[in-house]
Amino acid sequence: MDYVRFPDGPSPILPGPEVRVAPVPVKIIVAGGFGVGKTTTVRSISEIAPLTTEAEMTSVAAGVDEPRADSLKTTTTVAMDFGCVTIDTSLKLYLFGTPGQDRFGFMWDTLIHGALGALVVADSSRLDDCYQPVDYFERSGLPFVVAVNTFDGQLPYSLDDVRWALAVNERVPVVTFDARRRASVRDALLMVLEQALERVREAELR
Repeated sequence: MDYVRFPDGPSPILPGPEVRVAPVPVKIIVAGGFGVGKTTTVRSISEIAPLTTEAEMTSVAAGVDEPRADSLKTTTTVAMDFGCVTIDTSLKLYLFGTPGQDRFGFMWDTLIHGALGALVVADSSRLDDCYQPVDYFERSGLPFVVAVNTFDGQLPYSLDDVRWALAVNERVPVVTFDARRRASVRDALLMVLEQALERVREAELR
């Protein structure tokens, strides 16, 4: 029998409903160059209809916003993408996708505020688009994972070559994933969490 204490002493009551603790909210950034699959990544994993801020690409952006040659992309993110996914009863990820163009870079400092880690989505055929986000997260000190999006199931270069080209520290995971597949996105995000937890453990040992 459960008891609740009143001012004049404990009184028996019937067992109440189970108290559920809300999952811990964790903010993760999904970053990368233009057209690498950030919006697709958020859309594939989000358990809610994702909030996207996409606008039609126009002739004014020709030569500035250039997707891959085989892309059917006709829109571009102009602010951010947002979605969320519950990992288990104790953890819920809130995903914030950054715009890929350099001209929207001023928003990044605001978007990463309070973030635990980042997933940097890369296109191995256009690795130069990945330099800016990798450099940004290295300078900010935010834990991150480089995830090479296998658009057609093929990887033109080995992951070692990708790491060398991006000059990524050996401690930063460089992996492949498919932004269209929920399970693949999940595994990449869990790796980001592992990186963040490792950073916390290291800080506690200092």
